[in-house]
Amino acid sequence: MSEDNREELSPEEQFRQQALDYHAYPTAGKISVELTTPAETAGDLALAYSPGVAEPVREIAQNPENIYKYTAKGNMVAVISNGTAILGLGNLGPMASKPVMEGKALLFKRFAGLDSIDIQVKHRTIDEFVDTVANIADTFGGINLEDIKAPDCFEIEKQLIERCDVPVFHDDQHGTAIVTAAGMLNAIELQGKKLEETTIVCLGAGAAAVACMELLIKCGAMREKIYMLDRKGVIHTRRDDLNEYKQLFANNTDKRTLEDVIEGADLFLGVSGPNLLPPEALKLMADKPIVFACSNPDPEIKPELAHEVRNDLIMGTGRSDYPNQVNNVLCFPFIFRGALDVRASEINDEMKLAAVEAIRQLAKEDVPAEVLKAAGVDSLEFGPGYIIPKPMDSRLLPRVAKAVAQAAVDSGVARIEMPEGYMEG
Repeated sequence: MSEDNREELSPEEQFRQQALDYHAYPTAGKISVELTTPAETAGDLALAYSPGVAEPVREIAQNPENIYKYTAKGNMVAVISNGTAILGLGNLGPMASKPVMEGKALLFKRFAGLDSIDIQVKHRTIDEFVDTVANIADTFGGINLEDIKAPDCFEIEKQLIERCDVPVFHDDQHGTAIVTAAGMLNAIELQGKKLEETTIVCLGAGAAAVACMELLIKCGAMREKIYMLDRKGVIHTRRDDLNEYKQLFANNTDKRTLEDVIEGADLFLGVSGPNLLPPEALKLMADKPIVFACSNPDPEIKPELAHEVRNDLIMGTGRSDYPNQVNNVLCFPFIFRGALDVRASEINDEMKLAAVEAIRQLAKEDVPAEVLKAAGVDSLEFGPGYIIPKPMDSRLLPRVAKAVAQAAVDSGVARIEMPEGYMEG
């Protein structure tokens, strides 16, 4: 498209064209394979392939752990999807998920130096998907599951964790939960509240919602103080249409609507859809409320409207153009970095909680000039407008990776000790 024609487009149309051009040029897609060793001479090729390659083959056959010494397995993550829940676009199939999975691979490389291959799986049943992934899992140091619909994603992850000898992590669940928990704990602290006394309303009952609430409970929230809503309203004990994951949050209550449960609530989490939190409902919340409206691209309530209604509010969204962005890139690259560097067999609760704590504590520290520049702001200070670190903060890699690696060692899932001087300097 010519520059003249592009100027005639609306801002939304211009952005759409920029996004398409970004993925198409100068080469289709966002990732490629690069060589790490010389391959210029006949001698190089003799070492890289036949006959030299036979030597590491023999070493690995004698001791499987040598695969980490002689291959890229220890720095390789598979990003795998079936395309049944792509971003906010729904079930568009495996091939439509490929740009997102390539994007995930880009983020792994950009933020944690991890190589990543995206894999799209066609299948008829959950068991077929699990068999496919389990049978190729040993090729990689870790498996990142992505954009798989609920409740299938729960069963898929559970089975793969049981069957695979490498860490399996569904980022839509746990990455979202870790960043959400870090921000919420800081917001609760700033608002002078206690998590165990906090009444929570969660609008949405999918993978992210369930994972967020379960992790908050592990942090100290009380299950009986959580009200979860799906499309049919409050999830309560007298409903007979609940899957096993929603049943965990079935509240023994006569309350049925959002307005019923949000009255006097301290914290609202939206992982649902745009404009589903009316201003009238926000007014019903307790003093000093906390609202995380994470529907993307349009939140459950626009921040401008929320702050107009409540001047005692702390708010987060999923968007980069507002303060307090809940962004999974704050954790998943660094969690895998730490897990792979100690050859963890899984990513357990101890590792997730260590990531929560590392992220939330970083937000309390002075922000370096280079982070301010990358964020396009003059200053950042821990407070209502800055409760979560910025994604471009280079300190996230050493802090989160080291915390996760140490938690893996301490909890007994690491196969090797943390390397001396790990992530220092």
